[in-house]
Amino acid sequence: MPRVLIAVDFSKTSFNAARYAAGMLSGQKDALAILYHNYQNSHERDNCISYLESLKQEFLDKGVAAVEYESEMGGNFVDNLVRLAHNRTATSVVMGITGHSALKEVMMGNSTIEMVKRNFCPVLIIPPEAQYNGIKNVAFASQFIDVETTTPDALIKSVLDIFHPFLHIVNVSSKHYIALTEEVREQQDKMSEMFKNYKHEFYFIGLNDFFDAIDNFTRDYNIDMLITVPGYHGAMDYLFKRTYTQKLAYHISIPLLAVHQ
Repeated sequence: MPRVLIAVDFSKTSFNAARYAAGMLSGQKDALAILYHNYQNSHERDNCISYLESLKQEFLDKGVAAVEYESEMGGNFVDNLVRLAHNRTATSVVMGITGHSALKEVMMGNSTIEMVKRNFCPVLIIPPEAQYNGIKNVAFASQFIDVETTTPDALIKSVLDIFHPFLHIVNVSSKHYIALTEEVREQQDKMSEMFKNYKHEFYFIGLNDFFDAIDNFTRDYNIDMLITVPGYHGAMDYLFKRTYTQKLAYHISIPLLAVHQ
């Protein structure tokens, strides 16, 4: 049963992320959406509850099976979110990447990246302009090294089982200018066996610049969701530094699902 925790700070970006989640969960049997807001002082409580009630009703009107909300005052936002995700056994967390003001942009952006780094559960990052129009094509960026232990196949399969998209498995490496090595082909065979019950295809891109390669790939193949594993290329953390996260959010206009193996 999908139990999705959705963080909202009542900015335009977080409302957009919440509405994306509502579209994604609409019609899913037994899905539970849990809205969460962290307010800073007691004067905000009434407005907080009003916003959450309104958003809850919007989710229900869109066909989400069950919707609840949680709010609390003060504390560290990410600590609170991790604790709530643990207590409610969330299967994933949905977050936007920017906020309503310059200050909130820094706070919400950093919170999203910090949530990814906590490695508690999958985090679905929704870019500011993303709108839910179904998930027909999912891309998974793989290093093709020890795929049996580094591929979060159970989570990827759970996404495939819900949305039934085509899976595009992509690897970026300058070495592909020559030819695929025997080791890469061996890993490809293992991954093909891993996803044998799902429609999938492999792509090997011979470039040094991971971001540009993935950016072009997602556009060329109409990718609706990109799955990445922090640690990719042994230095995937660069994707989750603030500048690169902003670049992904503003230039790749699709959700980014960050999961750990």
